[in-house]
Amino acid sequence: MGTKVKKQAKTAVPQEVSPQDSIFIKGARVHNLKNVSVSIPRNKLVVVTGVSGSGKSSLTMDTLYAEGQRRYAESLSSYARQFLMRMNKPDVDYIKGICPAIAIEQKVITRTPRSTVGSMTEIYDYLRLFFGRVGKTYSPISGQEVKKNEVSDVVDFISKLPAGAKVLLLVPFRRHAKRDVKEELNILMQKGFSRLYVPGGEGNGLLRIEELLEAKKVAVPKDAWVLIDRLVVKTFDEDDKHRIADSVQTQFYESEGDSFVEVDGKEIRHFSNRFELDGMQFEEPVPNLFSFNNPYGACPTCEGFGQVLGIDADLVIPDKRLSVYENAIAPWRGEKMGEYKEALIKASRKFGFPVHKPIADLTDEQYNLLWTGNEHFYGLNEFFKMVEQNLYKVQYRVLQSRYRGRTTCPDCGGGRLRKEALYIRIGGKNIAELVDMPVSDLSNWFNALELSEFDQQIAKRILIEIYHRLKTLLDVGLGYLTLNRVANTLSGGESQRIQLTRSLGSNLTNSMYILDEPSIGLHARDTHRLIGVLKELRDLGNTVVVVEHDDLMMQEADYIIDMGPLASHLGGEVIFAGTYPEILEDPKSLTGRYLNGTLTIDPPVKVRKWKKAIAVEGARQHNLKNVTVDFPLQVLTVVSGVSGSGKTTLVKQILYPALMKLKGEFAERVGNHRAITGAIDDITQIEMVDQNPIGKSSRSNPVTYIKAYDEIRDLFAKQPLSKMRGFQPKHFSFNVDGGRCDACKGEGEVVVEMQFLADVHLTCESCNGKRFKDEVLEVTYKGKNIYEVLELGVDEALEFFKDEKDVCNKIRPLSDVGLGYVKLGQSSDTLSGGEAQRVKLASFLGKGKAQGHILFIFDEPTTGLHFHDIKKLLASFNALIEQGHTVLVIEHNLDVIKSADWLIDLGPEGGAGGGKLLYAGVPDGLKKVKESYTGQYL
Repeated sequence: MGTKVKKQAKTAVPQEVSPQDSIFIKGARVHNLKNVSVSIPRNKLVVVTGVSGSGKSSLTMDTLYAEGQRRYAESLSSYARQFLMRMNKPDVDYIKGICPAIAIEQKVITRTPRSTVGSMTEIYDYLRLFFGRVGKTYSPISGQEVKKNEVSDVVDFISKLPAGAKVLLLVPFRRHAKRDVKEELNILMQKGFSRLYVPGGEGNGLLRIEELLEAKKVAVPKDAWVLIDRLVVKTFDEDDKHRIADSVQTQFYESEGDSFVEVDGKEIRHFSNRFELDGMQFEEPVPNLFSFNNPYGACPTCEGFGQVLGIDADLVIPDKRLSVYENAIAPWRGEKMGEYKEALIKASRKFGFPVHKPIADLTDEQYNLLWTGNEHFYGLNEFFKMVEQNLYKVQYRVLQSRYRGRTTCPDCGGGRLRKEALYIRIGGKNIAELVDMPVSDLSNWFNALELSEFDQQIAKRILIEIYHRLKTLLDVGLGYLTLNRVANTLSGGESQRIQLTRSLGSNLTNSMYILDEPSIGLHARDTHRLIGVLKELRDLGNTVVVVEHDDLMMQEADYIIDMGPLASHLGGEVIFAGTYPEILEDPKSLTGRYLNGTLTIDPPVKVRKWKKAIAVEGARQHNLKNVTVDFPLQVLTVVSGVSGSGKTTLVKQILYPALMKLKGEFAERVGNHRAITGAIDDITQIEMVDQNPIGKSSRSNPVTYIKAYDEIRDLFAKQPLSKMRGFQPKHFSFNVDGGRCDACKGEGEVVVEMQFLADVHLTCESCNGKRFKDEVLEVTYKGKNIYEVLELGVDEALEFFKDEKDVCNKIRPLSDVGLGYVKLGQSSDTLSGGEAQRVKLASFLGKGKAQGHILFIFDEPTTGLHFHDIKKLLASFNALIEQGHTVLVIEHNLDVIKSADWLIDLGPEGGAGGGKLLYAGVPDGLKKVKESYTGQYL
């Protein structure tokens, strides 16, 4: 049982966990855990909850998972263990009943552009096998199936002929360039052939080779064949069939793959055991032909990346709102190159090209014409060919470099495979077309697929694996993804749910799965499907431990462990352990008080009115259906909708980069839209507060990021001992030499690189992890040295520095955004995505009003937040708006949605079924929109 004695619930009987069926943790002291002992029931769905920083991850990841990993390492041979010897044991007395552990974290695990959703879920590997075994090859010329004839095909053909039919087995008589006819005939005699055949000739057309050789002048008619065998069709026995098969085998050998069968002197049937048709040689389907990570299958032009360095259409036509006449085509703007534009304008009447129409409104045919050109004008492709031919002149080299960028590979069209692989189809589709379909459509395609009985036998096992993985992807709400989506473009939540698909596919049992907030980025509609997947994992006989704040997940859990009571040094205890009905009645549990409605996050009393807005007009990127949306200024705007409905596309791929470019800043490629209008000049800067880590180095941390460390270093440099020893602020920095430990360069730890295992991080031996030299650590302020100050939590530091106004003002925003539990010197790479996002928010809050009008864009800021912290986050948003800024949030959390001043809801579905604007207005009005899932959950 947990360390805390539980209050007897009135209605629910407390659920005892018997020692045999549980994992028992005794005396866990990792990070802020206060000697915690707790039982986790086995083969159940267990939710660990609590405010951010209360010790949930310390208990699950750093104690349970770390010990599971370490025990696995202990089971390896001593040879393998020599590389692992210093794997730290978590600070815990003991853990009983632990199972092998699999952690599924929220990190985007791959950075390589070769990894796709298909390869991560292993579906693509099964598809390759499926096409390699069942795929049929079709000629691109005639569209007929390419078949390779076996000996048995010819024997079957002969056996099915009517009785009494006369059959000749023939091969063409070949004349060799360096041999005369006599020599050729002699060779045939030596091989044992005795007759030639001339269709329609005298005496049945048969000529004896011996007689031909005896004639004075050896001559062979042009249309002569070599006779291999002749027979009359009857009911053949086994011996007859063997004889025919031998003759056919000889035909294939002599003619290098051809067999000609003449029936009754009328028709000649051709068989070939070469894989060819229409004069083309085709590749036989094998799984490696469909692998873009293998030189055999990858497109030779782009080497399997699907993209090449070429002329980037977005750089050539940067503003699609302009027409050709208004200089939409950037390289044709000058005096000299403008001749190309003039030529097009003059000739446009002849083929009816609209030169005054914005590029965005042209049909696909008209747009392609700009590139291909016709007999009246040179297109852009010809223009850039001309530039390439003149690269010896410097101005042409500059011109070309201006318009180069990553573009879709012209040979494979982004399919990544060589063209031979795309001639192979199943059910009319090639593999590239299948991986371009959203998973939901792909699943329907497989359900409707009809295979012959023979193919069904071959593909049976493969299809089971494919169906299972597709079903899981749909269940975790990722039906809108395509299999060729590059893995490094996925969000943390999507990446985590894809790893979940792979784990489910492996059907492990008796294991422990530890998941870190799997419901991130999921709409309430999809959360219950995810719960179904987790229950399926549990029902296979696994223990599923989920760190989660979602109330739906808690309702469905078999057991809940609530950490707390607060964060950091005020947390680290088990406040409650039991079932959902019990937590509702436990007054000590902060989570329970929010769940039972004692504490609530109230929507604002009055909604702010807005006067000015920025409008995105005609957004058509990805699945957006030509939507026009207003984003009001100086209020809290929330964009909601199911996963894949187009929220990220609208905000992060259109609004943000387009505004950045209008402000003259660098930005990624802007998504397809008509225009951005409205009060653009009212905004002085745009800040995307995403969940990417703060700082690139492991030495970066919250205090350096919010610029509070400068004040602390100055304070230490002013101490009497510092002045005596001549220490300056730089001596208290771990980024420059001087005061920092020379052995670990201020890191506090040394990384030992493992050849084939994860790197091991060890405490530095010379400074014992304190990061500074001993003489620097002797300088103290109020009895604490610089290392001890960095080990303080933010809330502790506020108390400690209460006399130093400047320091307090700098670090208070961290506490305001709910990061009071984070240590001042905590390495930024140990912060979760949600924490990193809130550190960035704090740095803006700390800057005050002197910055003009900033548009803040947040992508799911409630990641990793307990109800209690969401309340603080909303207060921070309000503080930003009070300072005159604008806050725009992409969010699924219903508490944030109902606190918005303006709500934009996209949908109704994800992927192709989404991309429409369902509603824009105050949150209350959404409840009336029947097709909105967000409205139903509000």
